[in-house]
Amino acid sequence: MPEIDLELIKSAENQIKKDLEAVKTTADLDRIFHKHLGSRGQIKQLFKEMKALPENRRKAVGLEINSLQEKMIRLFDFKKQELSGQQPDQAKAMKAEAESLGFNLPKIGHLHPITQTIRHLNKVFIEMGYSIVDGPEIETSEYNFVRLNVPSNHPAMDMQDTIYIARASEKYPQRHIKEPDLLLRTQTSSVESRIMASCKPPMKFVCPGRVYRNEKVNKSNHFIFHHYQGVAILEKVSLKDLFGTLDILFKRMYGPKVVVRYRNKYYPEVEPGVGADMQCFNCQSKGCSLCKNVGWIEMGGAGIIHPKVLKMAGIDAKKFMGFAFGLGLDRWVMAKYNITDIRTLLGGSLAYKYHEHENTL
Repeated sequence: MPEIDLELIKSAENQIKKDLEAVKTTADLDRIFHKHLGSRGQIKQLFKEMKALPENRRKAVGLEINSLQEKMIRLFDFKKQELSGQQPDQAKAMKAEAESLGFNLPKIGHLHPITQTIRHLNKVFIEMGYSIVDGPEIETSEYNFVRLNVPSNHPAMDMQDTIYIARASEKYPQRHIKEPDLLLRTQTSSVESRIMASCKPPMKFVCPGRVYRNEKVNKSNHFIFHHYQGVAILEKVSLKDLFGTLDILFKRMYGPKVVVRYRNKYYPEVEPGVGADMQCFNCQSKGCSLCKNVGWIEMGGAGIIHPKVLKMAGIDAKKFMGFAFGLGLDRWVMAKYNITDIRTLLGGSLAYKYHEHENTL
């Protein structure tokens, strides 16, 4: 027998189909089956001859022969049904007759854990009636701070070590203005400012995205990270609605036994404000370097939107109210996939395994 190649396998397939077309009785069918698919049949012989091939070709040829064998077995089954007077399944018959491309696409990568988590969160919020929105990463002080109740002289400005982009003045292009108003956004709340100013309530939306701060890089902090902002503005909302939304989210992400707590906390854009903490997934509240030995990891901040924020967006604060939450997305990723060092998320590591259950999100 000549050396096995795709043409030889195709030739064997055509011969089997030709012999099947000539079959008139079940006895003929049994004879043809043993000729091609029996223990000493043509396909078994192909498998034996395959062993003499170079190792770099053996796998590809083996897959083709195996595919041929499975296809021919189905065709024999359909022919047997036909001879016995049964009506074969037409869809299966067409599938069995379908031509194969003769190769399999190589698996060259998979979605990053951050992307998988964003898609998972998006799916949860879409089911709750939220829209997904986006905005610029280079932002102005107005939308990043002022419209969120943080004027330039506000003490809360010191809470975020901002990375500014100096802008040259028109009169002296070689010089920089003293107080630049362009910056890399420190939070996706800036998208909240833009949507509230351009859309009319009622509204519910979330905005995932990358943000930047002049942070000292360590296991739990990075100067490039991700936020997931959520906003709901309706005629009437309460902290009960906010907690219920976050509770659903925690349980959908981490299961019904997840342990969460809410602490009173100050944020300029909300009043009252709360911090949402989850029991440390790395030490189960025993204390470790990841949770800074407190047993809890802050997963985000939230609260009832301050009336001043609504007014600056042109929304009647007497008619509408809302809640907002900002999640530290990277920490949600770390807890989801048991990652203990935030630096590895942006380090180009290919070690993260593919999580098949996220593929459809």
